[in-house]
Amino acid sequence: MQQGEIELRDFGPDHIEGAVALSRQENWPHRPQDWQMALQLSSGAVALDDQGRVTGTILVTPYGADCAMINMVIVDRNVRGKGLGRRLMEQAFALAEDRPLRLVATAGGMPLYQKLGFTASGTILQHQGQVAALDAPEDVEAAGTDDLPEIKALDRNAYGADREALIDALAERGQFAVVRRDGAIEAYAAIRPFGRGEVIGPVIAGDAEEAKALIGFFAASRPGAFLRVDTDSKTGIADWLAEIGLAHVGGGVAMDRPPGKDPAQARPKVYALANQALG
Repeated sequence: MQQGEIELRDFGPDHIEGAVALSRQENWPHRPQDWQMALQLSSGAVALDDQGRVTGTILVTPYGADCAMINMVIVDRNVRGKGLGRRLMEQAFALAEDRPLRLVATAGGMPLYQKLGFTASGTILQHQGQVAALDAPEDVEAAGTDDLPEIKALDRNAYGADREALIDALAERGQFAVVRRDGAIEAYAAIRPFGRGEVIGPVIAGDAEEAKALIGFFAASRPGAFLRVDTDSKTGIADWLAEIGLAHVGGGVAMDRPPGKDPAQARPKVYALANQALG
């Protein structure tokens, strides 16, 4: 490799330290453990300069044959404007094969994604903060490992893709809560350590009140804790999240390639993402 040249290589565990440094440059909260979980579920590429430093990252998280999330797309500020973002995206397309693609775009990434054929499908709102004291809801209960098959089936129905590997990774790191009706699980939520505290998501529920109850179940047991919830603006729970102490601090634009079907009429549906990277 000649001086000044940037090489793309497969993303491996030995690149996580450099990836963490890049995400901190962007003020993203990801810890090494958060990168490790994303890599566990994904394949990807890194860009290395002639000194072996990580100057770009991208991950592709497949959900069965149904779709793939493109995520953790970062280009070092010192090498932007040289086409590296497009090179990383082209590598992601190869890794995703023929799967439909989804991502959550930052404002800086939007122009490139639009040029590459992505279209906007929603607005993702990032809410976080120290939650106010809440009463625990009566109709939500902690879930056990025996509930995972039913949770996976419910998630597949709502999300429209097979996310079994994601559910297993969440079970390794966090907890689940469920709503049961007549012995069957009709809604669920997960919580796990992430960034500055914990993230609640996914949240799959039949309506907004059920989603609030699931989020409230975890929040009630963690007064004063730092929590994060990523939700679509169309779910209608953003104002309530702000009321309980989780302020709107940012977000992104959900994008699809090719355009996806509108899941708004699905029941149950997605009220919160696992996080912006994983959908």
